[in-house]
Formats: sequence, C-alpha cells, structure tokens
Amino acid sequence: MNRKEERTEEICRAALGSFSTYGFRKTTVGDIASELGMTQSNLYFYVKDKKDLYEKAVGFALEQWQQYVRDAIEKEQDVRQRFLVMCTKAVEYLIENDELRRILVRDPDIFPMFPGDDPYEAITQGTVQMIRSILEQGMAEDEFIRLDVEKTSQVILMIYKMLVIHTYIQTDKEFVQGIFGHIMEMMTRGLFLEKQT
Repeated sequence: MNRKEERTEEICRAALGSFSTYGFRKTTVGDIASELGMTQSNLYFYVKDKKDLYEKAVGFALEQWQQYVRDAIEKEQDVRQRFLVMCTKAVEYLIENDELRRILVRDPDIFPMFPGDDPYEAITQGTVQMIRSILEQGMAEDEFIRLDVEKTSQVILMIYKMLVIHTYIQTDKEFVQGIFGHIMEMMTRGLFLEKQT
C-alpha cells in the first residue's frame, strides 16, 4: 500500500467515526480534517466534497465487511461449512461493528433491497460473486441441489438485506441471533420434509 492509499484509509476511518456519531448533516469536512491533523484544503486533495468523503468512507466500510467474510471463507475447505461461515460472519461483523451499523441506521439507502437503486453496485456485485462461487462449488461437488445460481445468489443477498434492514439496525442482539438461526435452518434444510417411498 502506498502513502496515498494509507492516508485515504486513515481519512475513511476518521470520516466513518464522525458520520456514524453525528450523521451526514452535522459532520463537517473541517472537523474530520482537524481530527486528522490536516487542513481542510489538504483533505480536498483526497475528496471532492463532503458527499464524496461520505461515499468513500461508506464504500471503504462495506469493502472491509466483505473482506472480513472473504477471509473467513478462505479458511474453510468443506463447501457446506463455507456457506455457513459466509452467512455467519456477515451477520457477526455487524454485531461487532457499531460504526457501520449506526451508519446503516441513519442511512438505510446505502443497503437497498433492489439492485437498480444500489449506490455501491460494484461492491454488491463482489458479494454476489462470493455467494455464486460457493453455490457453484456446492453443485459441482454434489453437496447442493441443482438451482439457478444467479437467481439464488440474488435471493440469498435479499434475505440478508431484509435481515439487516429490519432486524440488525435494531440493537437487540439476542433477537437478531434467534432470527438469523431460524433463517439459516430454513435455507439449509428447507421447509418440506422428504417423503419416504
């Protein structure tokens, strides 16, 4: 990582802290610059304006979330375990990361239900690709049923987004974990019993 990338990461981390605590309106570029020991004009070498700073900070946070999950998946060989780890770690990250969760509470539009409205589409596509690769591996190894990988990837992401938007934004961890466990059981075991013939 070069010096500019390191500085950009420092800026994103500082901005996340401010935006998650004070919100977009109350956060000023000057406050963030001051926190970093920079002048406001120096900060503008890295961002165009406050909106650009916000978008870069949120994008950075989403990429960190994605990388956390990817790192956990790469430690697993068994495809079923990879799927479970992917789902569990994605939820776990939000339990642990108050800043990102507070930003989602203040601005749920950064995590929209439908792809056409996604301001972070490139990052979201990376998540879809992660899901898709696990589904493809599971089918290739005859561990998962045959399914439409593209549609199933989107459905899994939508289920996760619903969980985040309707549950995780609240801070009742026990309730969230209970709902998550139920969703995981339904996704991995299904609703219908296999009939004995």
